[in-house]
Amino acid sequence: MSDAVDYLHAYAARAICRARRMPVGKLKRLQRAVGRIYLLLTKEAAVAPNIDYLEDFRTARRLETSIASAPERGQALSSAPAKTPPAPDA
Repeated sequence: MSDAVDYLHAYAARAICRARRMPVGKLKRLQRAVGRIYLLLTKEAAVAPNIDYLEDFRTARRLETSIASAPERGQALSSAPAKTPPAPDA
């Protein structure tokens, strides 16, 4: 095996494990898709070693970074302090 195959397979395993830990939802589906992309890139690199897959790899990394930085639904609501409505003037 080449280093690229091992490298991409490690990214795939990490992405899939990260998706398993996520709550059910859109971000989990996206993270699983990123893991599948890494696995496909691994197979492509194993069959024909070249550098054509690097742009796809960079795109998958950007998507994974955006998924990691996106707030979860419950987190955004629970971290904000609750505001009380103003008392009516009567």
